[in-house]
Amino acid sequence: MSLLFLILISGGTLLAGYFVYGTFLAKFLNLRDDRPTPAHAKRDDVDYVPAGKWYLLGQHFSAIAAAGPIVGPILAGLWFGWLPTLLWILLGGILIGGVHDFFTVAVSVRHQGRSIAEVIRENMSRKAFILFLLFLWFSLIYIITTFMDITAGTFADPVRGPGVASSSMMYLGLAVAMGIILRVFKAPLAVTTVIFIPLIFLAIWLGPKFPFVLPSLFGADLKTSWNFLLLGYCFVAAVIPMWMLLQPRGYLGGFFLTLLAGVSLIGILAGSIIGGYTVHYPAFTGWLSPSGFPLLPLLFTTVACGACSGFHALVSSGTTSKQISKESDIKLIGYGGLLLESFVAVIALATVLVLTTAQAGELRDPNLIFANGVGLFLNSLGISRELALNFALLAFATFVYDTLDVATRLGRYIFEELTGWRGKWSPYAAAFITLILPAVFVTGKMTDGAGNVIPAWKMFWMVFGSSNQLLAALALLGVSLWLLKKGKNIMITLLPSVFMTVVAVASLYFILKPWFKTMILLRRIVWDPMAITAVTLLGLACLLMAEAFGILFKTKTNRVM
Repeated sequence: MSLLFLILISGGTLLAGYFVYGTFLAKFLNLRDDRPTPAHAKRDDVDYVPAGKWYLLGQHFSAIAAAGPIVGPILAGLWFGWLPTLLWILLGGILIGGVHDFFTVAVSVRHQGRSIAEVIRENMSRKAFILFLLFLWFSLIYIITTFMDITAGTFADPVRGPGVASSSMMYLGLAVAMGIILRVFKAPLAVTTVIFIPLIFLAIWLGPKFPFVLPSLFGADLKTSWNFLLLGYCFVAAVIPMWMLLQPRGYLGGFFLTLLAGVSLIGILAGSIIGGYTVHYPAFTGWLSPSGFPLLPLLFTTVACGACSGFHALVSSGTTSKQISKESDIKLIGYGGLLLESFVAVIALATVLVLTTAQAGELRDPNLIFANGVGLFLNSLGISRELALNFALLAFATFVYDTLDVATRLGRYIFEELTGWRGKWSPYAAAFITLILPAVFVTGKMTDGAGNVIPAWKMFWMVFGSSNQLLAALALLGVSLWLLKKGKNIMITLLPSVFMTVVAVASLYFILKPWFKTMILLRRIVWDPMAITAVTLLGLACLLMAEAFGILFKTKTNRVM
């Protein structure tokens, strides 16, 4: 089968979903441009700033995407085949993920730009608000753990790791320099962009020529040493001013993501015309993953970003809603932004499709498979394979940085909100406490059911996916309560919420099942940090859902009476 054919069919399906279902959602919510948005009503040119829809789409897209739509589709494609993975990306994006992102932006706009947690407090209760914050905090711990370990594995690769690590550090240095130039010297953004984008490509070229070999830290192996260094990066990034690192790094990362998707697509087109890329990987490989977990529900939690992601609710209601200039822009930014991410997931899946099962087995890790595929696509455009591989690996690390520092900073905010601790030292303490569990996870030894040592990210990706989809389910549940109070049909959001709840809880069950069996066999509690944290997440979600459904039935009963 032609790879180009699959890409075009997928793109056409997502485009049709945008114009058909996206238009329906916009009419359902009665988006009106004569209703002032918070960006205008509360404009302060700091947090509340009206932005053009295309500019805001790029900013929102880079914030929600990161490495999620790359890792998940590649893993699911390897485990179950490309056909079920592709179907979930397309159907999940159009019917669930797009709905989730659309409504979390819209509801936040209708609540004067307040976060989804504050929306839940207003439409549910103070108790639900606290439970939701706790759930968020524990979910962020898994996000930090997963993506940190993936990045450390990239840098520890004996062949290209030192070069990519060197380029990566140059990239972060450029981001800091750009932030200082913009802040201190008030340089025009357009001029600064024209200067710094070529410098990033220079960093990509220079990295392999000046590789950085990290010495052992605290007597640990290379990968663990990189995890120690990344923990330090997360701590620093969570407490320094936004303008110094996160804003310029995110801005430059947005260019990376857009450029990567664009040139990869062009490379696929060129390669298909010249050499005719064909699909080599099996459409279906079996009902069980290599770890013995079933396709249902694991597929739906492995492919998180790109089909549906609860993490998007934090971005949608945290920053994007404060910049929406007109309500009609919500369709493009909220719904269209998710479908654009779904297309990135399709491109990521394409890097699996061009491999044979033997080649995929040799590459193994998603970052290497992604880099290999992008290198192949860019090579069709005449770009040297070595430069293309370094570009893809640095781009991957860049996306992960976007997740790591934002997630740590959000964890810091939530911990301060939960404890009410506000003071000179609270940001440092909150960031440190947020990183304690990730530090335990990434520096310890993880084993599978057979006792084999495996990377922490492989163990935690399933829990990350489950908690992420539970977060989406809870956000949709909160939106459903708001729709009910507005007298609207809640099935549009309640059915996706119920579906995501079922698959996420089922996935957590399969994760926890071996732990329960071990405790029954030994007749004592077994200390397993991952299992205990997963149980905590499940318990918080159950309490929150019980609270929400109690309010839901009470509200419906009162409306009937």
